[in-house]
Amino acid sequence: MIATKFHIPTPRPKTVLRQRLTERLSKGLHRKLTLISAPAGYGKTTLVCEWLADCGQPAAWLSLEEGDNELTRFLTYMISSLQTVVGKIGEGVLAVLRSPHPLAVEAILPLLTNLINELAAMSSPLILVLDDYHLASSKEVDEALSFLIEHLPKQMHLTITTREDPGFSLSRLRVRDQLTELHAADMRFTLSEAEAFFNHVMDLNLSMDSITKFQLRTEGWVAGLHLAAISIHGEHDAGQLLQAFTGNYHFVLDYLVEEVLQRQSVTIQDFLIRTSMLDRLCGSLCDDLLLNPEVNGKKMLIELDLRNLFVIPLDKERKWYRYHHLFADLLRRRLHENLDWSSIKEMHKRASVWYEDHGFEVEAFRHAVESRDMDRSSRLLQGDGMPLHLRGAAGISLNWLKSLPSSELDARPALWVIYGSALLISGKPTEVEHKLQAAETALEGLDQDATVKELIGWIAATRATLASLILSDHDDEAKRKLYEAEAAMQATGLEDKTDELVGLIVPASDAQTSGTHGIDVVIDESRRALAYLRPDNLPVRTASAWMLGAACQRRGDYAEACAAYNEVILNSQKIGHRLMAVLATIGIGQIREEEDRPDLAAEHYREALRLAGDLPHPSIQEAQRGLERLNRRLERKQIEPLSEREFEVLELIAKGLSNREIGERLFLALDTVKGHNRRIFEKLQVQRRTEAIARARELNLLTDTSKPH
Repeated sequence: MIATKFHIPTPRPKTVLRQRLTERLSKGLHRKLTLISAPAGYGKTTLVCEWLADCGQPAAWLSLEEGDNELTRFLTYMISSLQTVVGKIGEGVLAVLRSPHPLAVEAILPLLTNLINELAAMSSPLILVLDDYHLASSKEVDEALSFLIEHLPKQMHLTITTREDPGFSLSRLRVRDQLTELHAADMRFTLSEAEAFFNHVMDLNLSMDSITKFQLRTEGWVAGLHLAAISIHGEHDAGQLLQAFTGNYHFVLDYLVEEVLQRQSVTIQDFLIRTSMLDRLCGSLCDDLLLNPEVNGKKMLIELDLRNLFVIPLDKERKWYRYHHLFADLLRRRLHENLDWSSIKEMHKRASVWYEDHGFEVEAFRHAVESRDMDRSSRLLQGDGMPLHLRGAAGISLNWLKSLPSSELDARPALWVIYGSALLISGKPTEVEHKLQAAETALEGLDQDATVKELIGWIAATRATLASLILSDHDDEAKRKLYEAEAAMQATGLEDKTDELVGLIVPASDAQTSGTHGIDVVIDESRRALAYLRPDNLPVRTASAWMLGAACQRRGDYAEACAAYNEVILNSQKIGHRLMAVLATIGIGQIREEEDRPDLAAEHYREALRLAGDLPHPSIQEAQRGLERLNRRLERKQIEPLSEREFEVLELIAKGLSNREIGERLFLALDTVKGHNRRIFEKLQVQRRTEAIARARELNLLTDTSKPH
């Protein structure tokens, strides 16, 4: 977790107070959503920070960036942001999301429901700000956020800043008056705001005529006005600047950036351009990137901040900064214009080394890829026992793997295996088997040392999960069981996309055949995975053991199923994966129930509930349902059995027939029917008809047809 993503940027001491906009935001707090949508450079983030500082309500903040569009990563960061204000809120949801692999989309809505219920229980209002949402927008994230907004409790208000409108529908929110919107036309500086900026914030003492021309030429575009002010500060004549200040935004921006850069010393120019390759900057990172003993990175960042040169502090201690996105884009273009490719690659490599040394593996991998260092990129992607594509970097991992020629992948068979796993995570199962076969081809002829055996085991675990996808489409019971197996797939990076994808894997006409075959494949490949995987590769071993247990349970091989589930429980205790232990315990409980060992079954169900605590995974409810089944079974044994005639009368009572109608149906006298009623009530320990029906249903004494007409 990158803690600076939760920091609310501190408003500068001197700024333009945009009361006309902050009042609109405050007046919209009774609505569900505030959307501030405008291109770069319109002051969206600055406005929200100004509003939060004065609105009098607690707020959680999340700065989004590329890579946050993977749903599990997005939700993990979002809940962690909420926890900066509300302590332990969503802790149970996080325990599920923090599995080694993202949950399938189908499993997310129950988790969001649990989070929404916790938000509804808050005693105080809360604002959640999602800054730069366009960087995280994806189909899955949009759908999850739309669900959250639809059910958002009144205590919660969501604010989104973005360069483009989100992918979820806004029309329903507009119709219901649940949306406050600000767009570019609202965000433009008015003439009075431009005057306050030039003359009070930047202390330029410009004439109203010059300010009016700047405001008209930029159409109130804040970034353009800011760059113009910095340029004038450098003793540039305002009138001369206005003469060159024509054309569209891109022309104006290019011109002004050139003006601003030329006004800086060569040392500052070099620092700005070279460090623009970094998404976040701190002193020691800049030092290692530049290797210039005459420049102190920390002091330089402080100076840039004081001079208002488009750097934004990311924490209260002012250790971490970032460049304004618009400024960074243009600096990066200058970077590639001014430096040769070999120098840029070498800087990316140094950045990668710094990030790795400081525990930022995903950032280290990104810069290794940019440096074109094949060996380093491959090593970082494989991770230290857990590949990066299972840690929120599936998108960039897959993009890199797709860019590589087959010869590079053949030289590193592990990349073929990761390629297949990343494709499965990305919802492309039809392409997985080809990558696994390529991995096997690359492994042919190699000595089966520990590394090769590990890859063989990983290939088997991937194939087991692929077979599980087929199973879950055509058999409802298998679908339910393999939905529970979600947790196992989390640990291997193998995501269940059943409803969307199985039609691409197996034709409907082959469903019955593939069902039996699919179980065999799951069992065989899971066994093979456990035989080859390292004993200390607990996440993947746990996943394989779970799939073996689920498949054997379905086939009726209870001894092997229990052995597999017990390995899941043991491994889960070691890796701290509570959910896996809970689901495996439930599986054993189901087996004991099927074996007619109710005491052992109840013991496992109770243990599962104890372990589960506040975990919100929907499959945990199966433990409670199991206990209820066992209790009803015990109660049925304790009541005096009903006679055959009493069962007949009870069925007709449940159908809503009167005593007279029952007598006519069964050819019994009215008093005889009343006598049967009395004995039924005594045996069921109830006093009236409605209670008898409810009790009979609890004990499963009625057939499905025993419903009122």
